[in-house]
Order: sequence, then C-alpha cells, then structure tokens
Amino acid sequence: MNQILSQCPVCGEVLEVTQLHCRACDTTLEGHFHFDRLSQLTPDQLAFVEIFLKNEGKINKVGVELGVSYPTVRSRLQEVIAALGYEVAEEPAVSDEDRRQLLDDLAAGKLSSDEVLKRLSNP
Repeated sequence: MNQILSQCPVCGEVLEVTQLHCRACDTTLEGHFHFDRLSQLTPDQLAFVEIFLKNEGKINKVGVELGVSYPTVRSRLQEVIAALGYEVAEEPAVSDEDRRQLLDDLAAGKLSSDEVLKRLSNP
C-alpha cells in the first residue's frame, strides 16, 4: 500500500483528504478530513522521531545510533519541531553563567583560548 501524501507534489501546499473508501463494504465517505501533525512530516523526519522516542529523547544516544554529532541531532530535532508548526526557541550553546566562568578561567590561565572556544562551540 502506498504511503499517503500530505503535501502537494506540484506546489508544496498541504493536501486535504476529501474522500475515504472502505474496500470491504464499498462505503465511500466524502467531506473535508484533516491530517494530524505527524502526517506533515517527511519520511526522514518520521524515522528520526521514531529513533528519538526509542532512545527516550536522549540526544547523545540518538547521535550514537544515527552516527551523527550532538549539534546535528539538535538541528534535526528543531527541524521536526518547526515542521509540526511549533516555534523553535534558539537555546544558547552555553549558559551565561558557564560562559562567564569559562572567560574567568581563561583570564586566570586555567584554560587555553582553544579550550574555551571548543567548549563554547560544543557544549
């Protein structure tokens, strides 16, 4: 059986189901039926959601299973959130308090500039 399309292959707009049919009794229903939010996801996004749920939302475990980095998993998660119609809040990679501590450690000579840059870009 073919997977149902949720977006028009011509213009990309959301498709609307207007007919449902039962093969067993040959009943046909006509009307305006809507897809749920998950139906709006691409097959790749749905596969990601399944892996994410299987790993109980633990981004590190998802990254290991997919063979991708933590930032890549976060990016894919944000893509799914946006595709579901939710606003994606950009989180700072490092909290203000942690950033201040890193800069203090740099000034005190406890950390090198390379180490600080690494920690700021890969929390």
